[in-house]
Amino acid sequence: MSKPIINPQPKQSTDYRSAPNDNKPVVVGLYGVPGSGKTFLLDQLKEELGTEHFAFYEGSKVIATLVPGDLNGFQKLGELEKEKWRKLAIDTIRKECGESGRVAVVAGHFMFWSEEEEAGRPVYTQNDLDTFTHILYLDVLPEVVVQRLLHDTERVRPSTSITHLCKWQQAEKTQLRHLCRKHKILFSLVSPHPTMLNKVLTLLHDFRHHTEKYNLCQAEGRLKEIIAAGEGRLKTMLVMDADRTLAPQDTGTLFWQRVRSLSKDDTDPLKTLFSSPLLYTYTAFRQAVLLYEETVDDEKFDSLCQDVAASVTMYPEFVSLLQRVAGQEHVGAVVVTCGLRRVWEKVLEREGLSKEVKVIGGGRITDGFVVTAAVKAALVGRLQNANQIYVWAFGDSPLDLEMLSKADQAIVVVGQEQTRSKTMDLDLFNLIHDGGLRACQVVLPSCTSPRLDTKMLPLIQLTSGEFFNSILHCRRQDADIQVLHATHRNAAKLLMTPMRDATNAGPQLREAHRRAGWYLATEFLANVVDIEEYPIPHVQGNQTSGYRLCNEQQTLIVALMRGGEPMALGVSDAFPLAVFIHANHPDDIMLHHLQGQCNVVLVDSVVNSGKTVIQFVQHVRNLHATIRIVVVAGIIQAQSVSGGSLTQALGQVGLSVIALRLSENKFTGRGATDTGNRLFNTTHLP
Repeated sequence: MSKPIINPQPKQSTDYRSAPNDNKPVVVGLYGVPGSGKTFLLDQLKEELGTEHFAFYEGSKVIATLVPGDLNGFQKLGELEKEKWRKLAIDTIRKECGESGRVAVVAGHFMFWSEEEEAGRPVYTQNDLDTFTHILYLDVLPEVVVQRLLHDTERVRPSTSITHLCKWQQAEKTQLRHLCRKHKILFSLVSPHPTMLNKVLTLLHDFRHHTEKYNLCQAEGRLKEIIAAGEGRLKTMLVMDADRTLAPQDTGTLFWQRVRSLSKDDTDPLKTLFSSPLLYTYTAFRQAVLLYEETVDDEKFDSLCQDVAASVTMYPEFVSLLQRVAGQEHVGAVVVTCGLRRVWEKVLEREGLSKEVKVIGGGRITDGFVVTAAVKAALVGRLQNANQIYVWAFGDSPLDLEMLSKADQAIVVVGQEQTRSKTMDLDLFNLIHDGGLRACQVVLPSCTSPRLDTKMLPLIQLTSGEFFNSILHCRRQDADIQVLHATHRNAAKLLMTPMRDATNAGPQLREAHRRAGWYLATEFLANVVDIEEYPIPHVQGNQTSGYRLCNEQQTLIVALMRGGEPMALGVSDAFPLAVFIHANHPDDIMLHHLQGQCNVVLVDSVVNSGKTVIQFVQHVRNLHATIRIVVVAGIIQAQSVSGGSLTQALGQVGLSVIALRLSENKFTGRGATDTGNRLFNTTHLP
């Protein structure tokens, strides 16, 4: 894994790409049963948008201008003749907008259905289906429609019952969804609401300029922002899929499960969408955005995303890897997801990673773009070509294959058999067999059976030293130890006094070390690891916010015996949920102590040359390459962390060191002056 792998260009799969048709004029249909307010909305839109970029058409009026004898003459024609004029009307609209470059908004009818008839009479034509790029359906309550028809003084329409209108609307919505997906037309319901006009205006502005080319530009713009924040230091980037890669869950499925529980609807809209003729194309992902838009407003969407994020549990191996990467200036990480950006931002925020790991994804019109398989691959290519950044890609499904093939190093994430992609094995086999991909696989959890065979797709471990070193390989020649200390602070002077006082020993000295450990934990360790918010009961009877160390329950405090125990107990006082163990030798820390953990805090009273710390850190790194390690000590010899043995030995793996005081004194205590002997009243022993 330490040598770069040069991958050939992958074969393109028509299942996951769509051929752009950016030259087709944008024509938006406004549909709804008679009385739903199409004409009224059309007039509002014309007033708000003007006619510079938009053109507005009432379908029946266009027909009236074309047919001899206007609408009266049209009504006397047979069905075949009517269809001919309807086709000519939409062709005229398409031609006008193609020449002017304006977006057409056309109000019309999908079907007519009198109450005496068993089924509705469709009045759309094949030319409509070939012309419309988007259709908005006014989903007005039948009760409201009936009232409007009763009070309409301009047109006389036959009376219609609420039951019949409901059946009529349902038939139109069902048939339109099916036809739109078959003919690659974006479809959305819009419901009467005080903000409906603004909603439709937002949609029309989006429809006007959004093409596959524009979409990629927007996604690349987001990537540029992330790269710019790295201030030119990034040499390596981890590009990660999200759903079923960083966690076993699929957030889209979880989202719609919650929506269905509120609406009592058993259908899965995303599953239905992606199994339609649209498959996983740009148009399909754009349609998914419209599904989210029509189902919930912004406030409810954010609430549902919060609920879904709370149900997502990231694999500890990825949490640990991303935490380690966050400490490297030259290595970055970005999540590129076809799913919901907002959910994954909330998940990363909960894990304390949101500052370092950004998310490129969509879900709402305001996001400006959707992520497709082609977008993922293009972003990897941009990192490599425009930014000269070495890319590691992580993915789990066929949607990730283009990205994996494009990357310098590809890691296939393999989840449990009941949740992993069912089509991935064949696609993966074919791509590897044809030479389009060389990759490794990681199985999560570790007991999971691998994909294919491990010769074709070798196994790796995210927490192994070899793997993490391969990420750092040739990208950075040195690394600084992060050193935090309180040497010149008044608090340190007060805390250090009883520790240095030769008259103190035994319980008094142990208590002084314990207080120092608590201070270093709250003042420095909480900043290195960060803190997280959680609910606690307030004395007034309500809930309020409390704070604790991020991943406190996944933190291991190691008391380096025997001198480090009192200070380690102080650290434990600050973080009571953390695991606490004693270690006389590095081998006392075993693999099972580190499994599922995010942080290791090694605590000693004094660090002189750093030899002991080096042995412990190297041992932990051999067991778990990516776990965060922090050394906490009362006194650290300054030279050991400024070019001395500690820096030379540990500079390549990264380390945070926290001290109450840095000392220029190279004195090493023995016998009566040894800190351990003073702590436990054994100064008289040889």
